[in-house]
Amino acid sequence: MSLYAQKSGSIKQKITITIIELLLIYISYYFMFGGGEAFLAIFLGWDLLVEIPQRRAVILFFSIVTFLRMTFTMFYFMQRQLSWLECFTIPFAFALYYVGFAILILPNEAALSTADWAAMAIFILGSYLNTVSEYQRHIFKQQPINKGKLYTEGLFAHAMHINYFGDVLWVIAYTIIAGSLYGIAIPVLLFGFFAFTNIPMLDEYLRGRYGDEFKAYAAKTKKLIPYIW
Repeated sequence: MSLYAQKSGSIKQKITITIIELLLIYISYYFMFGGGEAFLAIFLGWDLLVEIPQRRAVILFFSIVTFLRMTFTMFYFMQRQLSWLECFTIPFAFALYYVGFAILILPNEAALSTADWAAMAIFILGSYLNTVSEYQRHIFKQQPINKGKLYTEGLFAHAMHINYFGDVLWVIAYTIIAGSLYGIAIPVLLFGFFAFTNIPMLDEYLRGRYGDEFKAYAAKTKKLIPYIW
């Protein structure tokens, strides 16, 4: 958890992550629209579709929006040091979203349904919760009067890790659009990572840094899912 306490621009690391993620989005495009489907169809025993379903464009749109949001967050909001190890572990996680869902969607030729439109709304909500919460906290931290204070307002008043909850929501949206049972494992694993690894580690750091202020916040605020947990 020492990385959370170390401030650094980490420009080289951020540029490296950006390049890798752009490559992943290109691979995603190649599988869904650029001919890569033919290779996978032979390898996995799938039948090639006559027409490219609209839902593939939705997946690509999700990936582009997610890349833009995360890149903005990384360069504008993130002030902690990024290790070189994270330059590869972070893109690996996004490979599950960008490339994983691009592969899982390939056999799905169904037209967009009401559930898919609902998934788009879930994606917008999750993206909003993640990025806007980070923006609200960033504005708070930029004010000198708030130096050394724990941010507990805005969207973070509804859940201590509302930004992570947003992540879970937009990944669920990917799963619905892809329409693959195998895809369900991705948001489940993400939720498990947040609930059992990342949140406990971050809470330990915040408890040590903010003491009683954090304890009071944790006592009255749900941890991840507003009004539930």
